[in-house]
Order: sequence, then C-alpha cells, then structure tokens
Amino acid sequence: MSDLYKGWVATLAAHPDWPIDQVRRLFEHWGDVTGEPGDVDYVEADAGGVPALWAIPKGASADHVIQATHGGGYVVGSRYSHRKLFGHIAKATGVRTLILDYRRAPEHLHPAPVEDAVTAYRWLLGQGYQPRNIALTGDSAGGALAVTTLLALRDRGLPLPSASAPLSPWSDLLATGKSNTENEERDHFVKRHLAANLSAVYLGDKGESPARRDPLASPLYADFAGLPPLYIQVGGDEALLDDASRLAEAARAAGVDVTYEVWPEQQHVFQFLAGTAPEADDAVAKLAGWLRARFGLNAAAA
Repeated sequence: MSDLYKGWVATLAAHPDWPIDQVRRLFEHWGDVTGEPGDVDYVEADAGGVPALWAIPKGASADHVIQATHGGGYVVGSRYSHRKLFGHIAKATGVRTLILDYRRAPEHLHPAPVEDAVTAYRWLLGQGYQPRNIALTGDSAGGALAVTTLLALRDRGLPLPSASAPLSPWSDLLATGKSNTENEERDHFVKRHLAANLSAVYLGDKGESPARRDPLASPLYADFAGLPPLYIQVGGDEALLDDASRLAEAARAAGVDVTYEVWPEQQHVFQFLAGTAPEADDAVAKLAGWLRARFGLNAAAA
C-alpha cells in the first residue's frame, strides 16, 4: 500500500498539469493491490439513474443489501477501482452490495454525490428492500458519504438503514485535526496539499467557503441525533485519524451506538489489501461480522 501511494504522490508532483481524465486513469489502479475475492459476480446496474455495479457473492442473501460509496476525494475513483474491495466485503458478509458511481467534481460539485447516494437508496427501497435490511459503507470521501447519506435521509423524513460502516472517513474538509500534520510523514498518501486541492475542486472554492462546515460536506459538524449504529475503522498512521476519532466522539455524544477501531501502523484505507495482507483480511472479517449482527443474520451461515 505504501509503495502504491508513494508512487501516486510522486507521479502527481511530476505532472501538475495533467488533465482530470489522466489523473482518474492513474487512480483506477487502486484495486491493483487487492486480491480477487472469487465467487463474486459483478453486474452493471442503473440505480434510479445512478450508474452502479452489483457485487453478488455466491449464495448471497436475497433480502439484504449494502450500498457502497467509493473514495477518491469526490474527484477520482469509481465502481471499478473499488470493485474488489467491496467484493471482499460483500463476500465476507454474504450480502449483495451495490457500488455506486456517483457524480464527481469538477463536473458536478457538492452536494451531487450526496444526492446520488440518496437517489440510489430510494431506488433500493423501490426494489423492495426493507430499511432494516440495508446498510451503508464507503471509504475516505465515500466513508463520509456513508454518514452524510444518513443525515440527508433523516432530514428528509425517509426511513433509515440499519447501520453504516465508514472506513477512514474524510469528515472534516476544514482539516482541523492534529493528525493532518502529526501523521503527514507516516501517511504516504493523504498530504495536506492534496486534501486541500480536492476540497477546493469538490466545493468549487478557494478554501474559504462556508460549505466546508456544511454537515453534508463535513459530517464532523453534523447533528447526529437519531442515526443508526456506526462502525468506523481507521489506520493508525493516517492523516485522517482525527477525522475518524472525532466523528466517533461526536456521534457517541449524540447517543449513537458507535464501534470505533484504530488499526496500528496501517495506511489510508488499508482494507484495499484484502486478499493479500492479514491485517486487511481481519478488518474485513470484523466489519462483515458486525454487519451480519446488525442484519440479524446467522454468523455460522457466512
């Protein structure tokens, strides 16, 4: 994981004028470090107008579903770059997983990704899935979406899913956490300048926009009252460590059932190493066990 991230940072520094399509092609290789989960079928889908990809494990529950949102700062990443990561989660949980290709910046600014996640969730309800049998997950910016989607659903009076599992959530676009500086050398990917650039692209601003405190952009500043249980995983060497820890603290203070885990010496979204590293496999297995418990599924049947 470290070598992949170091290579990306060096490549971007060497090509500051690359067009967005070229940058996106670079990040489509995110899944190169992930082992193929096997026994998972992938089927293209249209989730109410949102392009998506089903990850369907062999013998998956027909009644339960996970809605997954990929990371990439709302600018890069796709259902394909994250196919294998969410395929591992789908397989370990034994549940069909819908991987969204929400609209990205700079073509589509905030709150387009949140709107697409809400649209896809409404579509799942329309397909007959019961809210208690739906869970959300996502990584980095997609991890934030796994929380902001809950906020948008709650505020619109829609029934909430049973749970959400954000991985390394990017919860504070103001970057006020101490780990942004204290862990910058240990984190080989999320550098302050990179995060600042992605924030500016997503919000269409120069860094001073009030939208950086908008709970649908920075869920750290949200009112968490009434949200379902959260399970947050983060690597101990991450610049976004405080984004995760403070999100967990704020949600707990609002009465939300929060499980929060720091995985020592791990990089940003280390779960990408599923199928190739025991730490990632263990994290995915714990995540799957937690989701199955929220769904009321028999763990022995996984």
